[in-house]
Amino acid sequence: MKTLGERNMKILTEYLFFSTRRKREYIDITDQVNAAVRKCGIQEGMVLVSAMHITAGVYVNDAEDGLIQDIDKWLEGLAPFNAGYLHHQTGETNGDAHLKSLLVHHQVTVPVTAGKLDFGPWQRVFYAEFDGQRKKRVVIKVMGE
Repeated sequence: MKTLGERNMKILTEYLFFSTRRKREYIDITDQVNAAVRKCGIQEGMVLVSAMHITAGVYVNDAEDGLIQDIDKWLEGLAPFNAGYLHHQTGETNGDAHLKSLLVHHQVTVPVTAGKLDFGPWQRVFYAEFDGQRKKRVVIKVMGE
């Protein structure tokens, strides 16, 4: 094992930009995350994927269409769009999007082993947009050696 001073740490930061057509969308970004890992050239480490907006999220799950619809229905049931949010008194109309983001969370950390995302079967990285139709971004931070 190398000591900290002998390590060859590599770090790469990339940004993904989104402008969705709908208010709520779920976008599989696994290929873009994998591309950042390859570009950085690490074999062992971690990749952080983080939504840079408080009305969006990032999560890991299956890419099956029915499940994505179930997730959307579940989130809408827990935090439905309506006019009753106190947040709307500020002039905004996206109180539900803030709550949905809290439920999904804004970031994930995925291990990298042998130069690849170390996932279980069917796992994919998703960007979840809850207040779309405007420009948003995600940061990908790859760290390792």
